[in-house]
Amino acid sequence: MSHTTDHRDVVIVGGGHNALVAATLLARAGLAVTVLERLEHVGGAAVSARTFPDHDARLSRYSYLVSLFPDRLVAELGLRLELRSRDTASFTPYVHPDGTPDGLLVSADPAATAESFRRLTGGSTEISQWRDFYGDVEELAAVVAPTLLRPLPRASDLRDRTDPTTWSEVVERPLGEAIEARFANDLVRGVVATDALIGTFASLHEPSLVQNRCFLYHLVGNGTGEWRVPVGGMGAVTGELERVAREAGAEIVTATTVDTVRPDHDGVTVTAGRRTWRAGHVLSGVAPAALAELRGTPSAPPPEGSQLKVNLLLSRLPRLRSGIDPAIAFAGTLHLGESLTELEAAYAEAASGHLPTRASGEVYCHTLTDRSILGPELAATEAQTLTYFGLHTPPSTLPDAAAAQEAYARVVAAIDEHLAEPLTPLVLGVEVKTPSDVEAALAMPGGHIFHGDLAWPWLDDDETADTPAERWGVATEHPRVLECGSGARRGGAVSGLGGHAAAAAIVEHLGIGDLDLS
Repeated sequence: MSHTTDHRDVVIVGGGHNALVAATLLARAGLAVTVLERLEHVGGAAVSARTFPDHDARLSRYSYLVSLFPDRLVAELGLRLELRSRDTASFTPYVHPDGTPDGLLVSADPAATAESFRRLTGGSTEISQWRDFYGDVEELAAVVAPTLLRPLPRASDLRDRTDPTTWSEVVERPLGEAIEARFANDLVRGVVATDALIGTFASLHEPSLVQNRCFLYHLVGNGTGEWRVPVGGMGAVTGELERVAREAGAEIVTATTVDTVRPDHDGVTVTAGRRTWRAGHVLSGVAPAALAELRGTPSAPPPEGSQLKVNLLLSRLPRLRSGIDPAIAFAGTLHLGESLTELEAAYAEAASGHLPTRASGEVYCHTLTDRSILGPELAATEAQTLTYFGLHTPPSTLPDAAAAQEAYARVVAAIDEHLAEPLTPLVLGVEVKTPSDVEAALAMPGGHIFHGDLAWPWLDDDETADTPAERWGVATEHPRVLECGSGARRGGAVSGLGGHAAAAAIVEHLGIGDLDLS
């Protein structure tokens, strides 16, 4: 077989959702674009799959909700998506000192939420603090969100438009300090804290503030931070992104493993087996650590993820000890073992290499909001899916299959603690994914869902911004290779931001357009 070389304007390595965003925008700008994907399908972690072979249900196997994807970008791309809101934000079961089971309900009904807080805390102070805190965070989000589709702002520009106390609490000091100062109840503190830990292994008092950055990303989407359910599952999101990319003229090549990425002064050579592509620029949708390996350059130790994912199919939702309707309790995010004390204890155990004694995590039911992911036979029954997203389970705590099974047993125990009946007899199918499993399936180093620690979505005042790639937060050490995935400055989560930023930097560099969507 002869060795072939294809010439393109842009080659994108990795076919995740960000790569498809970049491919669409660049192809529409008139560039010849090729996306190279290792798997037989595109989408990366944002896919749906028939997880249980014996049952017709297509779950969002890894990523499962949409929060950070800007509505403006969805409209610009022309995606035909339905994203549904949920009336229940969260339900956190607990037991009163006298042994009475109950739960903290945060919902779209202010009166029901206030009454739930009163039962937990005995008064109105905590709900008042809750409203004040999230009102302050929403004001910060309203300042940051409009900048996400523009070149990176300076930190001082945002700080000057934000309440000084809120800026200090969220950006300058460990988030745990603000949580402990604002709230007195341990359970309420934990409910606030969990948004700082999804995809992040840290104490709430971590001085690097990685938990603060995670918290901001989870609450800044579209200025509200609302997490919405994609009808049809995450595969519907990817399907639409693939559609618009192909319609724009982008070439998508699957089942192709890239071996090397070699930039020089006038282009980049990409090899995959016996095929070679020569491009003016390469965009990397893979993790920075994976890109360093492809380039043959030294890199820091690869990141490690810390999330345990459990996908379940149930014959019906279980009844809860508190007596709350399961359709309400499971409609949003059901918190398990997530008081602040439990979260910090779980982190301490995991940091010492031990699987946390008590599972801390969140449970989500897609099918209460969207039953289209079930086949006709299942949809006609009471069957429901549950997704558990566990915290503080890095690879060191899950060294083998036996440890993964033990972790699952602890998840079931954490759920059973609040049920009026055991969960296991209701389980029709189960899938457990450790960070190591995620790495094996998706080639994400360490199974880290953000490809590494999140960065602030702005530039420090003394950072250089001399090139389009620097201004858009997608630069690497070589000017012809740009980040376009979760490794971009505004990467992380299903947002399309990395793909948009990389495309914007390219069109600005070439002088062929303007993708500032402000």
